[in-house]
Amino acid sequence: MATDRMEALSNLESFVRSAEQHSFSAAARLLALTPAAVSRNVAQLEKNLGVQLFQRSTRKLLLTEAGEQFLQAVRGNLTGIQTAIADISQNAGQPAGTLRLSLSPGFGLEHILPLMPEFLARYPAVRLDWQLSNRQVHLVEEGFDAAIGGGIELAPGVIARRLAPVHVIWVAAPELLHERGYPSHPSELSQWPAVQMRSPQSGKLHQYGFKGPAGETVTPILNARFIADDPDALTRAALLRMGVAALAMPHAVAHLQSGRLVRVLPDWYADLGSINLYFSSHPAGAGLMPAKTRVFVDYLVAEFGRLQLAARFRQEFPVPS
Repeated sequence: MATDRMEALSNLESFVRSAEQHSFSAAARLLALTPAAVSRNVAQLEKNLGVQLFQRSTRKLLLTEAGEQFLQAVRGNLTGIQTAIADISQNAGQPAGTLRLSLSPGFGLEHILPLMPEFLARYPAVRLDWQLSNRQVHLVEEGFDAAIGGGIELAPGVIARRLAPVHVIWVAAPELLHERGYPSHPSELSQWPAVQMRSPQSGKLHQYGFKGPAGETVTPILNARFIADDPDALTRAALLRMGVAALAMPHAVAHLQSGRLVRVLPDWYADLGSINLYFSSHPAGAGLMPAKTRVFVDYLVAEFGRLQLAARFRQEFPVPS
């Protein structure tokens, strides 16, 4: 009897994920199943309900009218059922299961990964599954439990917790500054070789408005000699003396402290908002958030406070001149 109930739940999950992804193959990747298994689960659900839920074609899955109505009825309830099963069946309600997290490669490896051994030691029944990417994800639609970054849409059921500011500063290799001297105003940077970020989302070059000590805001026109859609590539290029770079403090601070990069125009910076921890919660309230997500959020916020990372990522953080 319990097996039948679990099979019914698996069939429901296959249906919901297939409807969200418009594809059995995409749903299978999320569920760690084969496309054939997902297709069988959906077919079994249709047989049990006595209705057709999808119009199938070689290109895309389309919901029937009955399928659309059924999806709206079961989608929210499925999350609550899965949460309850995971929390009760694994370690008597203790945090357990796979926690899927999206975050940028450089920031994640430099600042978040070193915190994870202690987290896993505290919660041995939790498994971390990371997607390292600079793109902005759709948390709920893509099946993530949490994401770290900025600019993610706060869709229904998504909560943002501020971790630190995003302050962008100008940096360059000391050898480049020895060759060219120090600029006194951002407008002079148009005469310098530069490395510049391209947005992974829009494909446009990043152009930041830098605030000066007198309240002036300047957006320099750069002579970009190297363009990349990854901030770690820009950091590496700056270290190789390829040009002046506008870097967010999390990418720059360690190199500033080591002296491998030097801050240029130290009275100027751009404020791009904040680094946030995004996580999904059950629509009925945070009390039904999976235990694995709740403890991850609490742990990461506490560690950012203990290590004073928010202060470390502020543009006024003291570094050698």
